[in-house]
Amino acid sequence: MQRQLHVTRPDYVVFVPKVTDAGVSDTGNEHFLVFDGPDGSLMAVWTQSTHEGQPDQHIVFARSKDEGTTWTAPKIIAGPARAGQGLMASWAFPMVSRKGRIYVIYSQNVGKYDTFPHTTGLMNGIYSDDGGQTWSAPETIAMPRSNRDNPDPTFPANWICWQKPLRLARDGRYLAGFTRWTSKAVTKNPTGSWISHDARVEFMRFDNLDDHPAVSQLRISWFAANDRALAVPFPGHPEVSACQEPSLVKLPDGRLFCVMRTAAGSPFWSTSSDGGETWTTPQRLLRRDGSPALLHPLSPCPLYDVGGNTAGSGRYVLFIHNHDGHYQGFGPTDTSMHRRPICLVTGRYAPDAKQPVWFDEPTLFMDHTGVSLGAPQRRGRIDLALYSSFTVRDGRAVLWYPDRKFFLLGRVIQTDSLFPTRDQNP
Repeated sequence: MQRQLHVTRPDYVVFVPKVTDAGVSDTGNEHFLVFDGPDGSLMAVWTQSTHEGQPDQHIVFARSKDEGTTWTAPKIIAGPARAGQGLMASWAFPMVSRKGRIYVIYSQNVGKYDTFPHTTGLMNGIYSDDGGQTWSAPETIAMPRSNRDNPDPTFPANWICWQKPLRLARDGRYLAGFTRWTSKAVTKNPTGSWISHDARVEFMRFDNLDDHPAVSQLRISWFAANDRALAVPFPGHPEVSACQEPSLVKLPDGRLFCVMRTAAGSPFWSTSSDGGETWTTPQRLLRRDGSPALLHPLSPCPLYDVGGNTAGSGRYVLFIHNHDGHYQGFGPTDTSMHRRPICLVTGRYAPDAKQPVWFDEPTLFMDHTGVSLGAPQRRGRIDLALYSSFTVRDGRAVLWYPDRKFFLLGRVIQTDSLFPTRDQNP
């Protein structure tokens, strides 16, 4: 266990499962979002369970007062500790108001599902005014129906927001990209594999969060909805889209740059010039204009600004697997096996280019020895899927990540060595 804990060379250890059937089910840990707490501490929310998608899936909260060196034990804030104790809660994301209220929004299962048990759900939320010690009762946020939702209104939407929302530079409102999966009652899956289930990217902006409304009174503007949703054709089935998990950064010119995972063998990108209200047609992510594409399967490919969340620094880090899904004998549908290694790609703002961020050659960042980890009664995970987050505090950048959806860890990104000069032009 100790050898596997340190194989990815973490600088911080946030959580290690007990690997026991006693107590809270804690052997599945993912969607790990670390954020700046209103009191100056580091805080984290993540989705925990015995194994992804199991009935005991719940949301936990933890806090660090010493910059990530030690953490409190995770506290369940939504969902059941054990199967049979309630309906699962999944994929929470945090937002902190300017007055210090912590909102946590998540997907709440209702006892039936349309696509997958952990994606069909109401948009529920809670808040804390005392740094996470106590939380409000859950409330539901009304989510407009989409033309890709189930025609039966008793089925909630199928959605996931996988990264922390971005504070917009021009007005400070939070913008979040999210995946909306299409109902099986609307679009048939052409292959039977989950990777060809129709999915597209949309955006939501939280307009009144800094006014401290009740969760149910949060006012949200919805963008790229319905036929305007960002889509990338699934190979061989152009009528189906596999476009998911948007990652947002600011550009120095005021635009937003979004990178999304696809089943096309590469990430795709889009930009917005109006704060996320409208978006350009997604295009394949290249190293730079006229160069070959960056390779990556249908797996998270987060992009982060090493300057933090205040303004677009023009310096970015992208994490990819550096292959198109064909890896060590596995193919694109073997998503639990080919989601490694993790390669780091540095990117710089290219002000006069078609693709506004240009990237260097990928370099190996981390891998493991092929050992699976997970609940004793289930097949363990072997993937390094980066359901991760990123913080920059006092100039120190840290990638917070799940290792095989088991350990929760942090690793410092040496930005000075990655970007030795302040010249942002590629």
